[in-house]
Amino acid sequence: MEPKQAELELPFPELGGDQPLIPVRMLNEHVYCPRLAYLEWVQGEWADSVDTVDGRHKHQRVDKPSGDLPDADIAAEGQAEIHARSVTLSSNTLGLIAKLDLIEGEGNVVIPVDYKRGKRPHTARGIYDPERVQLCAQGLLLREHGYICEEGAIYYVASKERVSVAFDEDLLALTRNAIAELRAMAAGGRIPEPLMDSPKCPRCSLVTICLPDEVQFLRRAELSPRPLAVPHHEALPLYIQHYSAKLSKKGETLEVTDKEGRILATARLGEVSQVVIQGNVYVTTPCLQELMQRDIPVSWHSYSGFFFGHTQGNGHKNVELRTAQYRASFNESTCLRIARGLVAAKIANSRTQIRRNWKPDEKPERLLTDLKRIRQQAERAENLEMLLGIEGHAAALYFGHFQKTLKPVAIEDESLLAFDFTQRNRRPPSDPVNAMLSFAYTMLARTWTTTLSAVGFDAFRGFYHQPRYGRPALALDMMEPFRPLLADSVVMQVINNGEIHPSDFVSAAGSVNLDASGRKRFIAAFERRLSQEITHPLFGYRLSYRRLLELQARLLGRFLLGELDDYPNFTTR
Repeated sequence: MEPKQAELELPFPELGGDQPLIPVRMLNEHVYCPRLAYLEWVQGEWADSVDTVDGRHKHQRVDKPSGDLPDADIAAEGQAEIHARSVTLSSNTLGLIAKLDLIEGEGNVVIPVDYKRGKRPHTARGIYDPERVQLCAQGLLLREHGYICEEGAIYYVASKERVSVAFDEDLLALTRNAIAELRAMAAGGRIPEPLMDSPKCPRCSLVTICLPDEVQFLRRAELSPRPLAVPHHEALPLYIQHYSAKLSKKGETLEVTDKEGRILATARLGEVSQVVIQGNVYVTTPCLQELMQRDIPVSWHSYSGFFFGHTQGNGHKNVELRTAQYRASFNESTCLRIARGLVAAKIANSRTQIRRNWKPDEKPERLLTDLKRIRQQAERAENLEMLLGIEGHAAALYFGHFQKTLKPVAIEDESLLAFDFTQRNRRPPSDPVNAMLSFAYTMLARTWTTTLSAVGFDAFRGFYHQPRYGRPALALDMMEPFRPLLADSVVMQVINNGEIHPSDFVSAAGSVNLDASGRKRFIAAFERRLSQEITHPLFGYRLSYRRLLELQARLLGRFLLGELDDYPNFTTR
């Protein structure tokens, strides 16, 4: 019998230049799920869950540095007792960096102790492989710094148990392989495949970003996605439109005051998703800095609602996504492919809104047939110019019959403006319906701009709308299918339900706009619409429109990064 040939270890060369060191905790994620490690380390994605928040709380004590870790030679000579917390070590040879929770030992013989929030698992080894690899990597770092380290330990906070882990040859090989695999994966620039129907996914904090079930479903259409991407978000936008108001921060609270210092409103920072400034409002520097640190965007509007832009922190770290976006935006066939889907979905949703909200007894069968035919033409458009013409034809038909979706409103005062609508006009809007449509589209563009920026896109580089100074082209692209669902529907609702009255408008120099009171009620109706839950026609689970926008943005990213063959537009049933 021939002796078995031993495997040769082929480590990566020592890092140099600006090549990043691998955080040791990423080895844990890689062994647990390679896709999770790629999302967090390479693409810079992160989202908190109950587990991550609880883990940070349990780590509060060990995260406070204490004690001292002397040089290994000095420690060996003095045989001093070592008890050091929150020690950061790195090595270019290993390509690793780690913050060790606790290092114990005597002289130059030490063991790392890693703290975990849960209970000790009852497995054959006593510890799962991801935790063993993470601990072993800490041991390798200690060896690189001259210490003797043959074992480590994991302390489970919930069960108050300490489990020893020997750094044997099998574990050392597993750890070195994990280091090489993760570095090769990052260098290759290709995200690993999502897990298939894995029990790991439901509790993963990045499940709403990774979208494993959704991606697999769109590829194979076999298993219906589990309702993973629909956590309820308590945070909501804070709108400020009071003239000369001031927004400041006091502790964990945002405070809105008037010129005399009287408090107009307060909101807890943890319950605010974004701040919307309309008109002349002053935001203090400490408040703005805190909002940027918390990734809470601030949107700036004119008093009438015109969207100037938004302020945010450093922005998303996902360079791969923006690179894919820019590459696709310079490809004419890709732009046309995306644009055809967006316009076709917009026409389909416009047709649905007409069908659902038509007021006369006689149904508009001819109109519905024409819109269906035009949608099919949009799907076959040969270029963007032709698509623009098709979209314009559909819009003329849709808005030409928009009045039939509105209830007649009696006007007793002849000086008031009526809700009469004949055609779409803007810049400036000349009647109340057009004023509300323009305002709704502005709010929808702002919502999409902040959503796309939060996901990692450049909101100003689109595929259908051409880039132009100051115009969020991608936000305008993505909002096309949602104009009928989230803007037009709100206009229909506030008129038909009597939430907005003819007396809520002011007219000056041929321009019509909502007054402060009417604008406040219209904003409330728009935010209620975003919070309304629907059943996703493809995935089958319920989610709010607010969450749907993020889901669609992330699906666009999966398409641009090559994980999906096509971008699945949203069309309501």
